[in-house]
Amino acid sequence: MPTDHRYPERIVCLTEEPTEVLYALGEQHRIVGISGFTVRPARARREKPKVSAFISARIDRILALQPDFVVGFSDIQADIAQALIKAGVEVWISNHRSIEGILGYVRRLGALVGCAARAERYAAELELHVEGIRRRANELSRRPRIYFEEWDEPMISGIRWVSELIGIAGGDDVFPERALCSLARDRILSDPSEVIRRAPDIILGSWCGKRFRPERVAARADWQQIPAVNGGELYEIKSPLILQPGPAALTDGLDAIHRVVRSWAERHDVARVAL
Repeated sequence: MPTDHRYPERIVCLTEEPTEVLYALGEQHRIVGISGFTVRPARARREKPKVSAFISARIDRILALQPDFVVGFSDIQADIAQALIKAGVEVWISNHRSIEGILGYVRRLGALVGCAARAERYAAELELHVEGIRRRANELSRRPRIYFEEWDEPMISGIRWVSELIGIAGGDDVFPERALCSLARDRILSDPSEVIRRAPDIILGSWCGKRFRPERVAARADWQQIPAVNGGELYEIKSPLILQPGPAALTDGLDAIHRVVRSWAERHDVARVAL
């Protein structure tokens, strides 16, 4: 595909979501470097050099790629952005934290690379998928209470887009007030007994960078009295599917949550009929 020289030609993506979006839009030829945490699409790891983690980056390697545009996410990457800006590189740091924000991000990134119409169509497809899951979830007879754990030591509850996805998938987040806090430190649960008091029916874990260990969660002091633990309703949602505020969360991540919720609702319907 020929490059339109009115738009960035050499883009470095410091997180996964811009890489996934640009590939989906057919603009992957513009990408010259990606995050080492990128797993979507799988081909990106084979095709593009990895130049950053999440809170750190090889500034020398990035500059050697001669980027004319770098895309990052949130205040956590502020130091990386500052170093690149001082070196004369144009940097865009997004800070979207909701489903609406993810859809807006797709549209803005598409416009920045000169394919606003394609980005609009892609965002509309993502919206249709979300609404399809919402309709199917609304058919369920029961809504489980769900505790989503983003990290275990310290315990951190889920961020806003995850809470919204839980609601769309047919559940209710037990810490909706925490989900509105953008910074992880504001979502730390200093008192594990608060989860006991909120009595979730399902526990979902997505520990960024490591495997969720349900047996460790179940072994926490007094947690056997939690309905989810007592009933063995602890599940992992792979972090690449849910912890990146990009298309994966609205597709495979949402689908994964909905499968757990639907299965729970159907089993409890059967149990209720049996009684």
